[in-house]
Order: sequence, then structure tokens, then C-alpha cells
Amino acid sequence: MKQTKKLIMMLMICIGCSALFGSTAMAQEVGVVEAVEAVAEAVAEVTEAADEINAADTAWMLIATALVLLMTPGLAFFYGGLVRRKNVLSVLMQCFMCMCVMTVLWVVIGYSLAFGSQPGFWGGFEHMMFNGVGLEANGTIPHVLFAAFQGMFAIITPALIIGAFAERMKFSAFLFFSILWLLFVYCPVCHWVWGQPGDYEGFFALGNDGALDFAGGTVVHINAAVAALMAAFVLGKRAGYPSKISPPHNLPFAVLGAGLLWFGWFGFNAGSELAADAVAANALLVTHVAASAAGVTWALIEWIKRGKPTVLGIITGAVAGLVGITPACGFVNSSGALAIGAGAGILAFVFVALKEKLGYDDSLDVWGVHGIAGIWGALATGIFAIEAIGGTAGVLEGNGGQLLIQCKAVLYTLIYSGIVSFVLLKAVDLVVGLRIAEQAERVGLDLSDHAEAAYTLVD
Repeated sequence: MKQTKKLIMMLMICIGCSALFGSTAMAQEVGVVEAVEAVAEAVAEVTEAADEINAADTAWMLIATALVLLMTPGLAFFYGGLVRRKNVLSVLMQCFMCMCVMTVLWVVIGYSLAFGSQPGFWGGFEHMMFNGVGLEANGTIPHVLFAAFQGMFAIITPALIIGAFAERMKFSAFLFFSILWLLFVYCPVCHWVWGQPGDYEGFFALGNDGALDFAGGTVVHINAAVAALMAAFVLGKRAGYPSKISPPHNLPFAVLGAGLLWFGWFGFNAGSELAADAVAANALLVTHVAASAAGVTWALIEWIKRGKPTVLGIITGAVAGLVGITPACGFVNSSGALAIGAGAGILAFVFVALKEKLGYDDSLDVWGVHGIAGIWGALATGIFAIEAIGGTAGVLEGNGGQLLIQCKAVLYTLIYSGIVSFVLLKAVDLVVGLRIAEQAERVGLDLSDHAEAAYTLVD
């Protein structure tokens, strides 16, 4: 934006200089020539600046990248604390395996599929093995840093799905499904929203069509949540669900995980500006505001409905608020963040409460929290977006069409991810089988899949 203002200012100065020579035809001609030359020089300066690495932006993005990576261990503790004691290591293992395997896939082919320059469904294969991803500038940061930052999103997105099938999917099935899902679901959707060449106007050009998703409401949360819902349906309910399922085995673990997620989310959202500027600062603020509003909202609903607020409720609400603000954080102010956070808390609470009545076993409420809050956040972006912040107005500023664009992006993601995730789950089930044996489920995945126990009791 600063570069655009500079260009406009230079143009105005040149036109003004041209007007000063308006007394004679020759002077006018000289003034016009000088104006054109000055504008050309300004354009060259802006282009050069856009391809110049900025130390402040680079330093911030190094921090943001590390913060986003921290979210996956945070998710491991959050999910791990919520399952039964006999399954906690399996959840931790699955999250850490995502960190390792998705990183390798991202370098080998994932980044190329998501951010290659080929328009359309996929980005192509030009950046396989990080070919052409080096120290050159990508905007104002090194290309390799941009690729690393985006890679952290590719790690946590399939890890989110774990919460839906926790305590009952084979480790081998989890691994095969996660690999296929990253390549055939995450990378295409990422390319549609964030990776298309700027002049592409085809069927998959959601971002170029004006869909607003600052940090991953559609690409990350809705995308993963609908896959999680498919996994819950395909796998079926846990043995004994709901009557014989014990409560979370370690709530302090879950609180620690929620805190790490909240902390890392500042890198997730504010880092998506890819610069250390005012928009990043606003994104950080509204992220915190929305999480706080959603946590308070969930706690108040529990207090009114059940007589007591719970720790599990407030951390779940806070995560819902973080999800809801993710697509909107670069486009709304703190007032919009309060509304988005409160809405996320209310809607997520309702859908989590309805889970048993709707007849599916989403173990750790991935659909209710990430799916519903993500959909709300994506649509709310089209309502509360402020042109002065993100350059696009929403419904409240008279741009009703933005909400329709947001609806299109949500529907594309729901339909594509839902169908392909279902097919991938069925394919993996045919090859290796999805569900662990009944005896293994009774014993727990820690022992059956990993031959380990989380807690050793010594007399």
C-alpha cells in the first residue's frame, strides 16, 4: 500500500510539473515527456522495492514460522489431554508424525502443487524438491522463508483431523490417509485460494475471484473439519460410545495445549500478512480479542445452562474463537472481532451439544469447533470486512456481493473436501483397513500400536 501511494504521489507531481509548462506548446510537450519518464522511473523503483528483501519483515516471519510450528505440539497436548489415558501417546505420536512426514512431502512435491505458477487445479511440478526455492526475494522475504511458513500450515491442517478419529484408527491407516489427503485435498484447495497466478480467472480461482481468507478459514479449518466429519462417519462410533466413554484423562494437558495454540496463533494469523506492518498488528489484536470473546461466551452459556462454567468449556470456546477470526483477521477491526468471537462461541457450543443427537462420534469435536466456527468466520468476513483495513468492504459497508463470494468459497471447499476425503478413506480402508481390532481398542492404541504406556506406576 505504501508503494502504491508513492506511485500515485509521483504521478501527481509529474502532472503538476507538466502543467507548469502549459504556456507554450513546446513547454507542454517537454512537460509531458518528463512526466512519462518520471512515472516510468517510479514504477521501476516500486518494482525493485517489491523484490527486495526487508530485514524487519524477514525477522518477523522467522518468528511467525516458529510460532506456527509450535501449534502442532500444542495441538498434541490439547488433543492428548482430552482422550482416555490408554490413548494419549497415540495422539501425541500422530501429531509428531504429521510434523515429520508433512514436512518431507512439502519439500518433495507439496509446495509445488500448492504454490507453483501453473493455473488451474494444481500449481504444477516446477518446485519439486524445492527447485527454484532459494534465497531470492518473494515479496519482501526470502522465497525459502515463505515456503517454510506455508509448510507449517501444511503440517497442522491434517493434524487437526486426528481429533475426529482419535482412539480408533490404525496408525498405518492414519499415515496413508494423511499423506493422500495433503496431496489431493489440501494442496489443491490451497492453490485455489492462495496460489493461483494473478491473471487466472478460471473455475478454481477462488482467491482471484475475491474470496477473503487471510490465514486459512477455508484452506485450513473448513477443509480439515469436513474431512474429519467424513472420517467420523466412515469409521463409526467408538466402542461403548457415548455411555462408556470416560471424561478427559488430563485436563491440565488440554489447558497447556490450548495455551500453546493461542500463543502460536499469533504467528498463524499475524504472520499471514508476510510483513511487519500495521495490518499484521491489527491481525494480532483481533485474534486475541476474538479468542477472548468466544471463551467468555462459552463459559457464560455453560454457567447459565448448567449452573457452572468449566475449564474444558472455556478452552474449547477460545479455540473456536481463534478458528472464527482466522479468515477475517486481516480485514476486520476489534468490534468485528468481538462479534465473530461471540458468534463462534455460540455456534460451536450448539453443534457440539447436538453431536450425540445427530448420531456421529467426532471424538474431539473437530467439526463442531473447527468446521462450524470456520464456516461462521468465513461468512462473517464478508459481513464485517472494512475497506480501510484490508482493502475490501463487507456487507456493513454496503458490499453485499462479498458475502456471496464467501459463500462460494465455503461451498467449494465443503463439497470438494467432503467427497475426496470420503473416497480416500474408503480407499485406505480397502488397502490396509481403517479401524483397529476390537481387542486393541479395549486395550488402547498406546499399547496396541506403539507398545508403550504413557504413565508408569511404581510402588
